[in-house]
Amino acid sequence: MAIKIFIDQGHNPSGSHNTGAEGNGLFEQNITYNVGKYLENMLKNDPRFEVKISRPTPTTVLGTDTSSSLARRVNDANNWNADYFLSIHVNASVNKEANGTECYVYSIDSEAYYFAKSILNSIVLSLKTKDNGVIARPSLYVLRKTKMPSVLVELAYISNYADSIKLKNDQCKFASAIYMGILDYFKLR
Repeated sequence: MAIKIFIDQGHNPSGSHNTGAEGNGLFEQNITYNVGKYLENMLKNDPRFEVKISRPTPTTVLGTDTSSSLARRVNDANNWNADYFLSIHVNASVNKEANGTECYVYSIDSEAYYFAKSILNSIVLSLKTKDNGVIARPSLYVLRKTKMPSVLVELAYISNYADSIKLKNDQCKFASAIYMGILDYFKLR
């Protein structure tokens, strides 16, 4: 039976609510949309997986405000009975030196933690980003309200120049690294 993975492309398109971070001429919501689409295509071409994404088009707007946007993503995943939930984001900081990749999970001693660790290791290996670890963030709505192991991936820092170059030019490579991390987790390669 195929493993059902729900990919949440963080945030909404420009001009709506809950649009995400900006930095170095880039917009988080565009990066997360593209990486999610690339990843969706990779998983769709692998019969071992079934996949659904939160934003099927670049203009898809979820909810009417931040709260209803987050609720829609979680409800879609829960109602579909996803086996795993993966929310894609990019990080930002007032400290322009802050850089690297990190993952958030509801709790450290969990299946989600090991799923996140596999994805994080694959991104760091492939993109040569700094490994900022897997961090427990039980307050995050998408980790708290999903009924399946859930991971929020912060690909890299949009506010850091070197990271932003990767976020601009290597979106397919980020998706491929996540896909390889998923395969590693399930011991499928």
